[in-house]
Order: sequence, then C-alpha cells, then structure tokens
Amino acid sequence: MSALENFLAQFKTISDVIIDSYFVCDNERNIVDFNRAFFSLLPRNIARGLKGKKCYDVLALNICRDKCIAQQCWGEKKSVRLDEIDGRPAGAEKQMRFILSAIPILDENGNPVGALEIQRDVTDEAVVQVKYQEMLDTEAQERERLAGQIRSRTKELLDSNQTLLRVQKELLAYKKGLTI
Repeated sequence: MSALENFLAQFKTISDVIIDSYFVCDNERNIVDFNRAFFSLLPRNIARGLKGKKCYDVLALNICRDKCIAQQCWGEKKSVRLDEIDGRPAGAEKQMRFILSAIPILDENGNPVGALEIQRDVTDEAVVQVKYQEMLDTEAQERERLAGQIRSRTKELLDSNQTLLRVQKELLAYKKGLTI
C-alpha cells in the first residue's frame, strides 16, 4: 500500500468530522478524494468526474499559479494556512473567498506524495465585513461632519457672546454717562 493510500485509509476514519470542503490530491495535483461539501461547491456535471482532475482546474484560486498551497506545504513539509483567498469553483459565476489549510502527505522518506487541502467558505463573512467597514467609514464621516458643525456653531456663539459683552459694556457706559 502506497503512502497516499495508507493516508486515505486512515483519514477516512475521521474525515466525517470535517464540515468544511476538502480534497486530497497527489503530488501532481490530481484530485484523488474529496468530501460532499467539496462536491457541493461545483455544478453537478463537473462534480461527477472529479477524481483525476487537476485541483486548479476545478477550484481556480488566485494563488494557484504561483503560490499553490499544496506546493507551499510540500516545500515547508508542514501545514500551511492562507486567509482571504479569492477563487471561483469551475462552472460557478460568482467569486468566493476562502480560508485555506493544507497539510502535506509524506512517504516514509519524507517525500511529498500528496496533500489534504481544506477550504472554508468565508464569502458571506467577507461581504458582511466589507459592509461593516463601509458603515464604520460612513459613521466616521458623519461624526466629522457633525464635529465641524459643532465647531462652526461654537465659534458663532463665542462671536455672538463677544458682541453681546461689548454691547453691554457700551450700554453700561452710556447709562453711567446719563446718570452723572
């Protein structure tokens, strides 16, 4: 049994606890296994023939060409996590955002024979985060506008107060001049 087959056999005993989508690829980035969540990311006609397809053809991420997470974990021989990765499943129209994690599958000599890649879809959270940031920016602009109005009106009040004090002094001086 190869190291990849051995990993798959052991992994199958615990894989049901992973609720995020995942796939296992060999060292040539061919998909050899996946879960129902990964299957569900794709249109049915593409999902039916997943095994043997290149992972980057099925899930086109903005890192696939020059910063492939599987290649990173093979190079470092340890798990790798990447946040806020944009991509699009094959056949999908809308762009998605993921948190990716990958662990290398190594043979007895420490050579990479595959990788387990887990994708957490954070598209909805990213949209909420963008809207929340826009709301914070709008509120900050409104606070600054209101602060400017307060400064302007405070200056007007201070100017009016100075004018009132000057008029009161003149009035007092006029009254003093009449009573003498």
